[in-house]
This record gives sequence, C-alpha cells and structure tokens, in this order.
Amino acid sequence: MIETVKDKIVAGVKGTGDIVQATVDTVTQILATTIKDTGKVGTSVTDVIANVASGAIRGAVQVGADLGHAAKGIMLGVLRGTKEAGTKVLDTISHTAHVAVRGTAEVGGDVGAAATGLVAGAIEGAKELGVSAENAAAAAADGALKAAGEVGSTAVATVRKAVTKPISGVKVVLKEPKRTLSNK
Repeated sequence: MIETVKDKIVAGVKGTGDIVQATVDTVTQILATTIKDTGKVGTSVTDVIANVASGAIRGAVQVGADLGHAAKGIMLGVLRGTKEAGTKVLDTISHTAHVAVRGTAEVGGDVGAAATGLVAGAIEGAKELGVSAENAAAAAADGALKAAGEVGSTAVATVRKAVTKPISGVKVVLKEPKRTLSNK
C-alpha cells in the first residue's frame, strides 16, 4: 500500500504540479476505498492511515515537493477519507500527525514544516467536519510532538517551535503530555 500511495502521489504531482491537491485526492480515495474493505481484510483504520501517510511522504520527497504542503494534504485527505468511518475526529487528527511526523523523520524530512502543514490541514478539515479549529490544531500538535519525542530532543524542539506560532489564524494551545524522549 505504501508503494501504491507513493506512486499515485508522484503521478499526481507530475500531472497537476499541486502537491496539496494531489495528496488530498490520493489519500481520500485510497482511505475511503480501503476503509470499506477493512472489515473484509482485518486491517485497522489506524494501520491504513499510517501506511497511507508514509506512502504520501515518500512520494512528496521523491518529487522534491514541500513537505508542509504534503502534510496538509495528508491531514485533509485522512479527514475526508475517514469521515464515513465514524472515527473519533480528534483521535484521528492526533494519530495522523503522529505517523506523518514519524514518517517525515524517517526520510530525513523537515519535521517542523510537516508539523505546521498537519496543523493547517487539521484546522481546515475541522471546519468541514464541524469540530473546533482550536481543538483540531491542539490534537495535531499533540500527535506531532509525541512523534518528535520518539525521534529525539532536536525534533521536539523543532516541532514545538513550528506549532507554537499561529497557524491559519489559530493559536495552538499545547497540552503538556507526559513525554518520554527516546535515547536517539
């Protein structure tokens, strides 16, 4: 699935030149289709989101696209693609931010840009789903910070700096979770 998403992102960006729209369209379509099949295949929605986010990041890196824009597209695509699944929106936002920041770190991408894009996507998606933009932004920042905590202290500092500036006109209020830093 990761390779399929990566290839579709690469093709979409080459076709339109718009990383946000190519990512939104690919992620929405793959998630909506896969979620319908999850009952049949036994895959969880959270695993599907992780695979889709990973593939989208790899595709964006392959074409040299802005990871902030790709991350925004991932978040919007996940929110639109899971809308039918009745998942808890804030949990989905936090999980998506977590796996996308982790995936960005794995490919050596800019975790700060990814975190900013994820929060921006969560804010835009919140408006579509009738969720408070502030709560959506906080959930995305929380997921991004948890992932950064798994990567190391430099990633935490980068993500924290990125998400504490107002994004899309929303001031992000961070929850201060019990955080464990990895030994990396």
